[in-house]
Parts: sequence; structure tokens; C-alpha cells
Amino acid sequence: MLRLHNLQPRPGARHRVKRLGIGESSGHGKTSGKGHKGQKARSGGSIRLGFEGGQMPLIRRLPKRGFNNAAFHKQYAIVNVSDLNQFKSGSVVNEKSLRDAKLVRGHPYGIKILGDGELKHGLTIEVEKVSVSAREKIEKGGGSISKPKPRLLTADGEKEHAKEPSANRKSKSISGKMTRKASPKPRKKSVKK
Repeated sequence: MLRLHNLQPRPGARHRVKRLGIGESSGHGKTSGKGHKGQKARSGGSIRLGFEGGQMPLIRRLPKRGFNNAAFHKQYAIVNVSDLNQFKSGSVVNEKSLRDAKLVRGHPYGIKILGDGELKHGLTIEVEKVSVSAREKIEKGGGSISKPKPRLLTADGEKEHAKEPSANRKSKSISGKMTRKASPKPRKKSVKK
């Protein structure tokens, strides 16, 4: 009876590995299937995939057209509703509290709450995105959802809250039109008589 434990390949289907570069004792002749001299006859003489002997490879000769969203894609950290049960009732759940609870790591663009599981108590949640099912469960449990203040990336990669424009700054425009310095009039050249 054929079972998984006694499966075997058909006789003659498996061959002994052809050993190259062993010389006359290999049973494959003096050059052992490596031909005469050249790069491929040497040990370590393998050629990488796509290498065309130094000429411009095909992948670089082909024109590149179209738009690729990979460079502009926004990665969100995913947190499920069931993960929020570890917070006390009535507490504020934001990025800082989620990082302290080890639910968010790295440097995501924002946080998204998904609706997997059940929420047992009400929480005040401040995240960028919430799925429809998660919103229903949070509001059903007596919680509320709000968006955090917009943040900017600093030179160190850290996020900080965007500063609100101060009212003391003088506006550059007067009655909606930009003011511009008048250019000086060109001087007339004096002609010597």
C-alpha cells in the first residue's frame, strides 16, 4: 500500500551528482566537463545573473516608464480592538501609550485600529485611521475617537507636533496683494563734451 512514509522515486530517476573539476579520476575526462581554460573553467569562476560580459545589460537598456507608488506608499501600524483591553477604562489611547504597551514599534506614518476582537470598556482613542467595524465597537463600548494633531518629521526622523502660526507675525500681503519693492530707475550716462 502506498503511503507518505514509503514514497520513493522511480528507479533510474535519481542520478549521482556530476562532480566537475576533479580531473581524470572523475570519470568525465581530463577537463571534467568544464571545457578548455577560460573563466568558467576556473574555481570560483561563476558569472552573476544578468551579467553580459561588461556591455550594458538588458535591464539597463530598456526604457523605464510609468509611475510606481512604492516610494510614496504610507505604512500604518496595525492595532486590533482586542489589543486595547489592556488599557484602563476611560484612559486616553494615543501613539505614546501604544508604544509604552509595546503595541507599536518602528517609524510608521500613522496608526490604524482594526475591528478584530471585542472591546470591554470605553476608551478615548487618538489615532490617524479607524476601520468601520472598529469604530462601531469602540462607540458601542462607550468610547470616543478623535484625530491627533498633525506632526512633522524632524531631521533626526522624530515626529513633533506642527506649530500653529502665531498672530504676531506680520503678513507680507496688503489687501490680498503681494507687496514688491520698486526697482530703482536706471541712471542716465553722462556724456563728456
